[in-house]
Amino acid sequence: MEQIIDKYFRAGRLPHIWCPGCGNGIVTGALVKAIDKLSLEKDNVAVVSGIGCSSRASGYLDFNTVHSAHGRALPVATGVKLAEPRLKVIVVTGDGDATAIGGNHFIHAARRNIDITVILYNNNIYGMTGGQYSPLTPTNSKATTAPFGTVDRPFDVYDLARGAGATFIARATTFHTQLLADVIAQGIEHVGFSVIEAISACPISFGRQNKKGSAANMMKLQKDQGVMLAAYEKLTEEEKLDKFPIGVLYKKQAPEYTAEYDKVIAKSQKGAK
Repeated sequence: MEQIIDKYFRAGRLPHIWCPGCGNGIVTGALVKAIDKLSLEKDNVAVVSGIGCSSRASGYLDFNTVHSAHGRALPVATGVKLAEPRLKVIVVTGDGDATAIGGNHFIHAARRNIDITVILYNNNIYGMTGGQYSPLTPTNSKATTAPFGTVDRPFDVYDLARGAGATFIARATTFHTQLLADVIAQGIEHVGFSVIEAISACPISFGRQNKKGSAANMMKLQKDQGVMLAAYEKLTEEEKLDKFPIGVLYKKQAPEYTAEYDKVIAKSQKGAK
């Protein structure tokens, strides 16, 4: 592990500033393990983030990195990918950053099927800015903006991404660390828009308000609730109520945006002659 830290993390940036018990460090560790597994050259990787707890990850990583504006990681990543299609472009983003202020960018990047891998750190809350509820906060959960419980229904990241056109969708938790690294690696290898939902505990902003207990207890909930897709599909509807599927949830091949755009450039150049 020390070799991975020395190779992929910037000198002098650790220890990180995430709260004790936060799962974001585990997700970031899974990302570098996936990159190491694929033996990618650091100069061939670009990591783009927005604003939020999860988006601090880009500041620790020794790749080509951009720490952009709130909700704008995907349009910045789209520009990077169009300018340098050879790069493996990875977006690290949070549940609010991706599906609230960045929601419109999320659905259109999926619609285009551009070859970008999105790692969506889902801790069910706006952790950095004070514990407000996000589009992924479960109904009836408490937040600083919903002290008596939110009545909003949360997005299902799988349904949202698939409906918008993503061609690779996976989910894992910070308890299932090896699975998380594996599905991130598969998402990076996939040619097209990939979404990996990483279920991450926030014991401070979410856990305290909702009496979830310690960080260890929140990880135990991930262990008990996350079920591999094949096993999940065999459960009764009643058994599924407090569970969610993990693993690769959806995968298909479709034309990739930068490749299709290159065809447009070739047509225009031919026409100009």
